[in-house]
Amino acid sequence: MATETKQEVVGDKAHEHRHQAQIHSHDHWHVTHQHTGGPMGEFAHRSHYHIHEHNHAALVHGHKDRSETDEQKDHESVAHVHDHSMPTGR
Repeated sequence: MATETKQEVVGDKAHEHRHQAQIHSHDHWHVTHQHTGGPMGEFAHRSHYHIHEHNHAALVHGHKDRSETDEQKDHESVAHVHDHSMPTGR
């Protein structure tokens, strides 16, 4: 039985709002980090671009610098993290 984690915004309470959980499909990036073993402990970015149905859990956040419209428009260019064996959580 899953329970929802309490979320709240730190430092931007005035712009706090909630996005409901959703399942949808769009093309998106997945980004991984490969340890290169360099002298500074560097990591290289590896990215993979593909499309499939996936879920987003409910989210509470705030953004004073971006409108809701801009947030939705930018969504498809943001890397996503989800379980590829069950990307919709079903």
